[in-house]
Amino acid sequence: MNRLEAFSQTTKKLHELLQQQQNAEDRDEMIASINILIEKRAHLLTQIEPPFTEEEKKTGEELIPVNKEIQEMLSALFDQVKKDVKTVRQQKTTNTKYTNPYKNLSNYDGMFLDHKK
Repeated sequence: MNRLEAFSQTTKKLHELLQQQQNAEDRDEMIASINILIEKRAHLLTQIEPPFTEEEKKTGEELIPVNKEIQEMLSALFDQVKKDVKTVRQQKTTNTKYTNPYKNLSNYDGMFLDHKK
């Protein structure tokens, strides 16, 4: 077993996890699992040092496109989370405006203020 085997397995697990379609309720668990796998990959990556054998080079070359795909999927997931947060904020402000529609109105409407001394 070469030195990249554990890194390769972790990368493939992360790739499979990101390919699963998750709904909003299960996304928190999915993100927690993703964070664990990313931390594990980072730890394994620090242990990989040259010189590399031909088999390790081949494994590394196979992981490059998978890693790019993982980055794209993580970006898409991040964008979806940002979109959901924005939607929740919008709903919150809409709900506040509905419950108290006159909150932001000026108190000086229809009133004459004399500024003379």
